[in-house]
Amino acid sequence: MELKELYEILKSTGIPVAYRAFSEDAAPDMPILVYFVLYSNNFSADSVVYKKINHIQIDLYTKNKDTESEDKVENALSSFFWEKDEEYLDDERCYRVTYELEV
Repeated sequence: MELKELYEILKSTGIPVAYRAFSEDAAPDMPILVYFVLYSNNFSADSVVYKKINHIQIDLYTKNKDTESEDKVENALSSFFWEKDEEYLDDERCYRVTYELEV
C-alpha cells in the first residue's frame, strides 16, 4: 500500500489529515490526524528487499477525550491490524491517541 492510499483512508474519516504536521498558519481546529512513517520493517529474500513494509504512526489529537473521533479512525482502519496508545499532553493541553500499523 502506498502512503497516498493511506491518506485517502484517513481522509474518509472527515477529520483533517496531514503527513507529519500541519503548517502553523494552516492548522485546523482539533480533532486532527497526523501520520508518518516511523521506520521500515522490510521483508528480505536473496539478500534484497523483497517486500517494502512501512511501520506507520497515526496520531489523533483532540481537546477532550473524543470516542466518536476514535471510532471514526478505527472504522477507517478496520482492514488493518493496529495497536493503540493514549496520553494527555500537558504542554499542549490535549489528548493524543496513537495508532501504529504496518503497510
